[in-house]
Formats: sequence, structure tokens, C-alpha cells
Amino acid sequence: MKTIRFFSFAFLMAVIIASPVIAQVSGGVPERLSAAITAGNSREFARYFNTNIELVLPNTEDVYSKTQAELIIKDFFAKNSPSNFVILHQGGKETSRYAIGTLTTNNGVFRVYFLLRIQGGEALIHQLRIEKEDS
Repeated sequence: MKTIRFFSFAFLMAVIIASPVIAQVSGGVPERLSAAITAGNSREFARYFNTNIELVLPNTEDVYSKTQAELIIKDFFAKNSPSNFVILHQGGKETSRYAIGTLTTNNGVFRVYFLLRIQGGEALIHQLRIEKEDS
């Protein structure tokens, strides 16, 4: 009986100690970031870009400054007007998060992948990949 109590207590303490980490990771991708993608708002979306960002889009692949990346995303949204964005999967740990989603536009459906790193308590996108889904 003492063994069961000990393991129950140990489990409870592990959950309490880990809860700040679990809460941070379960917070996931900021809602405003998802809303910016859905609205095709490149300015709001770029607020989450790191100083330099690895950007992969159809016909574009390189590391760009935040300002350059915002212009490239603005052009992408102009050519592919978003109507919906849904995060399909996300995860991470204390210092980084990732998300995979589907972006529906007037020119088809795109798979969106991004890697965010936590810096100064803020989630910033370091890598962004947008690929056309096969029909």
C-alpha cells in the first residue's frame, strides 16, 4: 500500500513540476498568427518573422530579411488569395514549436510548415515553407 501511495505522490509531483512546460507547449501557435494567414495579412504575419527567415515557396527558396520576406509573402497572398487556414498538427518543446497546416486559396490548396523559436518570451518564425498540394 505504501508503494502505491509513493508512486501516486511521485506521479502527482511530476505533473505539477512539468505543468509550466506543458502549458507553454500546449499554447501552440499564436491565434493572431493563424488569423493573419487566413486574412492574407502579410504585415501582421511578418510580425512573427525572425530578423532573418528561411523561406520556401513555389519558385522561391532562400534566407531573407524580415522585410524581404514580408514583401514575398505579400506577393504570394496577392496571387493566392487565402480563404481558410487550418492547423493540422503542432508540437514542440520549451524553446521551439512547429506547425503544419492547410491553406486554402483561390488558386488551390497549399501545405504550410513553420518552425517557431521562443526568444525573449516571444514565438518567432525561423523557417516557413508553403508548398502546393497535389490534387
